[in-house]
Amino acid sequence: MRETVAYLDSSSIVKRYVKEPGSLLVKNVFLKAYSGELTLAFSSWNIGEVLGAFDRSRMCNRLSEEKQTVSRRRFLVETRRLLKLGRLLLIPVRIRILSEAWRLIEKHHIYQADALQIVSAKTVNAFQFLTGDEKLHHVAEKESLNSVHVA
Repeated sequence: MRETVAYLDSSSIVKRYVKEPGSLLVKNVFLKAYSGELTLAFSSWNIGEVLGAFDRSRMCNRLSEEKQTVSRRRFLVETRRLLKLGRLLLIPVRIRILSEAWRLIEKHHIYQADALQIVSAKTVNAFQFLTGDEKLHHVAEKESLNSVHVA
């Protein structure tokens, strides 16, 4: 499965719905999923993080209310569509994943959410790990993931 799974963290998912540096790369990854070239993966944790990112952007006036609504709807619809097509692995937050994440928190001094991303990617043996977070990118590389800094 490793050759076909690309793991996206929350920051890279947001780039699919909000135009910013790295959006084109993420768009191409999604197109490859739709064409059957690869399967996307992310944690169920990411859903709340992505919705929270849209909300924070709206509250800081980086997104209009309309753009937030459209981005939110597109994200949720596309997530359901990719699941139905079998092109998305939605990784549940399980105690085994959390306990491994706790080890990474202490090892790399990172946030729980970031550690959860790395462990989730390893759980599905992802061939690629996409993140917009430079620190997470470096930690993912240290954890032997093929990390791409989407910036």
